[in-house]
Amino acid sequence: MWTLLLPPVGLALLWRSTARLRRKLFGTIGILLYCLPYCALIIWVLMRTTGLQVEWRGGFPPVLTYSKTLPDYDAVDKSRAAQHGLPVPAATNSAIAALPPYWTDFRGPNRDGLYGETPILTNWPAAGLRELWRQPIGGGYASFVVAEGLVFTIEQRRDFEVTAAYDLATGREVWTNGWAAHFQESMGGEGPRATPTYHEGKLYVQGAEGDFRCLEAATGKTLWFKNVLKDTMSGLLYFGMASSPLVVDDKVIVQSGDSPGKKSVVAYDRATGAVIWGALDDSGAYGSPMLVTLAGQRQLLIATERRVVGLAVETGQLLWEFPWVVNLHNRNVAQPVLLNTNRFMLSAGYGTGCEAVEIGKTDTGFSARSVWKNKFLKNKFTSSVCWNGFVFGLDEDLLSCLNADTGERQWKDGRYGYGQLLVASGCLIILSGEGELALVRAIPDHYEELARFQAIHGKTWNHPAIAHGKLLVRNAVEMACFDLSP
Repeated sequence: MWTLLLPPVGLALLWRSTARLRRKLFGTIGILLYCLPYCALIIWVLMRTTGLQVEWRGGFPPVLTYSKTLPDYDAVDKSRAAQHGLPVPAATNSAIAALPPYWTDFRGPNRDGLYGETPILTNWPAAGLRELWRQPIGGGYASFVVAEGLVFTIEQRRDFEVTAAYDLATGREVWTNGWAAHFQESMGGEGPRATPTYHEGKLYVQGAEGDFRCLEAATGKTLWFKNVLKDTMSGLLYFGMASSPLVVDDKVIVQSGDSPGKKSVVAYDRATGAVIWGALDDSGAYGSPMLVTLAGQRQLLIATERRVVGLAVETGQLLWEFPWVVNLHNRNVAQPVLLNTNRFMLSAGYGTGCEAVEIGKTDTGFSARSVWKNKFLKNKFTSSVCWNGFVFGLDEDLLSCLNADTGERQWKDGRYGYGQLLVASGCLIILSGEGELALVRAIPDHYEELARFQAIHGKTWNHPAIAHGKLLVRNAVEMACFDLSP
């Protein structure tokens, strides 16, 4: 009141009070700046003398830890040597091997994170799901595919990238196929990133440095070999080649690397490895191609460095395009999420947010337009799922639910690190960034976690997989299989 009645006095008092605030603020900043070099020195000494390490777990800043998630190759060698002395398990040729292949692609049959083969157990025991087997594994961020009673993945073992087949019932290693390659970068560490793809008795595998192989699924025998980077005259992406091959008709579709020449996307003959077509001249990204039907047209849905496109399956012809740029010079990681018959959603971290895009037919072809856009969902390197008209995903490390039609946020709750999630029997199965498995109801009304337990240990960025009622999880240190049967 007095500042209004006596303006000069009021201004003087205001100036003095803000001066005190300024002194406190600058004093605090000065103390922090003074302490920073000493804190850095203490951390450096601890790292040199006590084994303290820096580990990137998805957020910023990195974490200081004494137990960094690194593969133990001696443990892997010892485990596999013991297994090779055992007879081949009968389960490989049992009834489970005769079941029709189901989880044969990255994130499931349609690459959308939805499991619908059988009902699952939704009242988990307090101690967690029943463990079927567990063992050490090599490095990398690939997930699993399952067929013929076998579990397939790709992993780093010292200076070799190794495709491995494990018996689903027992976890025993059945065969391996390895080649000299050792990709490593400072944030994620070492190892291959792309999940293999199974199709009609063959396994299609891409390593982190572009080695692309077709293997016989039953034996691991190499049927043909290519290098995507050489074929497209492109450079290696900073975080390696992470795109999972997509089999469509007689073709297997892969993305290229950085700054390619007229072959951003390549279709190989899945039987011989011969190039059928090459399309676009974009730099690549880290997501995987998807086969979708939008606006009545069967097509390939692919996100490149600066746009998302629809391509004709037969020729690679560009049907439509929509600008999509991830902030801070990053590239798309999350899979597009189909919302309905003509809409899909894109999402990215680094403050980018999410956007719904609608594809329509025109007199001359197709159109692409934005339907809604916000920052309620920022998939950094996870992917969301759409269930019953709602999108569920990790907004950085917090679980969120959005209305698929409007983008309106329903709720945001539950911290799961930079993990991955799937939908099964109306529930979200979440593998957290710290290796916990959680079960959350996939409903828009409220957040409800039903169960959570520690499944594996250490930083976990790999996607889980489900086949024949069995849940498979891994990171760069260990793999495990749990029973999801009701």
